[in-house]
Amino acid sequence: MRMSMAWLVLAVVLLASGALVAAQPAGTLVVGLVAEPVNLDPAQVTDLNSNRVGRRIVETLVTFPDESTQIVPGLAESWTISKDGLKYAFKLRKGITFHDGAPFDADAVKFSIERQIVTEHPFNKLGKYPFANYFFGNVKAVEVVDPLTVEFSLKEPRASFLAVLTAGAASIVSPTAVKKLGVDYPLSPVGTGPFKFASWDRGQRVVLEKNASYWKHPVKVDRVIYRPIVEDQARLTELLTGALDLIVGTPPDFVTQLENNPKITLLKQVGAHVWYLGINNQKKPFDDKRVRQALNYAVNKDAIVRDVLKGTGTLSRGPVLPNTWGADSALKPYPYDPERARKLLAEAGYPSGFSTTLWVPESGSGMQSPVAMSTVIQSNLKAIGVNVTLQTMEWGAYLAKLRTKEQDLFALSWMAGNEDPDMVMYPLLHSSQWTPNGPNRALYKNEKYDELLHQARLTTDQKKRAELYRDAQRILVDDAPWVFVDHEIQTAAHAKRVQGFKLHPSFDLRVETISLK
Repeated sequence: MRMSMAWLVLAVVLLASGALVAAQPAGTLVVGLVAEPVNLDPAQVTDLNSNRVGRRIVETLVTFPDESTQIVPGLAESWTISKDGLKYAFKLRKGITFHDGAPFDADAVKFSIERQIVTEHPFNKLGKYPFANYFFGNVKAVEVVDPLTVEFSLKEPRASFLAVLTAGAASIVSPTAVKKLGVDYPLSPVGTGPFKFASWDRGQRVVLEKNASYWKHPVKVDRVIYRPIVEDQARLTELLTGALDLIVGTPPDFVTQLENNPKITLLKQVGAHVWYLGINNQKKPFDDKRVRQALNYAVNKDAIVRDVLKGTGTLSRGPVLPNTWGADSALKPYPYDPERARKLLAEAGYPSGFSTTLWVPESGSGMQSPVAMSTVIQSNLKAIGVNVTLQTMEWGAYLAKLRTKEQDLFALSWMAGNEDPDMVMYPLLHSSQWTPNGPNRALYKNEKYDELLHQARLTTDQKKRAELYRDAQRILVDDAPWVFVDHEIQTAAHAKRVQGFKLHPSFDLRVETISLK
């Protein structure tokens, strides 16, 4: 009944969309998120909603331009790399200050990285840094050469190190603010970015104010209000009635209507994303490869993409985005074959199937339509004798629960940030990244796979790296540590008064490019 009412309300709103009005002040942009941010300390963030808000406040040494994942200067104006690939020296921009007035300099860079990786650092114990091992475990030292020069020394070469420095965890924070606020820094972050943190009303809104002295360009929006609205229909209704200016995660059922609505602009773009059904590889019966393969044959991925996502996703063959330099075009996705699935279960000793639990977030960054997708998966698995109980959770609680290692099956997604396969294959599936020390929540381990990824890091020859990653992807398809489902075609919709907004392949939400009519 609840869903029916939502559809009815939307139908009325769509018919009456000529009544669209801006309900907020002229200089205020109101953004509807699919879930509330969890944490605004970039070094502690594990979800996209936190990242999308927090990265307006902080910045990185290197970054991406507005429409690609080509690495360009950010807070560093230039850099040099030693011939042996072990030293990266960055020349920092002059005259930049943090929002609290403290100077941006090499000491701030050293502080921002070392607080995550040096266990005896006075601020290391003030938070959890889940990606520190993956991003910076290879960093031997961060040295201040002079106030505007900082040098990273690596333990061994890493071909993806510049890509690592575009990540949220590599953001430079104000040491003064961290020292002052301590454990409360995530609630009131301070950086050099286009917006300053203003307030956070839990469950209601996060407010950012423009940084009038932003070093890069004038910021044209006075403030941004981010509102978490979990229910798709509610989020869309508020856009259509003018209470929101911009939404992400457009409900697939309404994409066509929005494309034809003269009051709304709909944007679509393929990005470096993967949605997967995670499997606890260390837990019976899932420690048997045949069971994991059976689940892959049992799930009708085509139906999910066609009927649930309505074309806002593309079928997945593995973790790497198709048509990128590290993808293996020869890989074949698991076909929908329930009979083959039943046969594999019988071979593994489960001719009558078994019962299990699937953890699902109610919403969340990059999660598309998690409950609807998981309901299809539940039905598919029941058809081969696997009885699945769905257990839904709020996004923040869900992420915390996944650190317990108690999961059987779980629905999750990952935004790699860029197209380098290291940024998805290593954190999600290398054995050194088992949760809670990293995001390998499937607890997958394969020594040959690990070695291929290690070798791919040691060479800067992209052709050789691509060969190594293709070999590793073939191992994954056979091992089936996940059920590979789809890659999201990201969508956003905004009112016509929003000017200059573009989707980014990294799934970052760059509202600093926006002006309001």
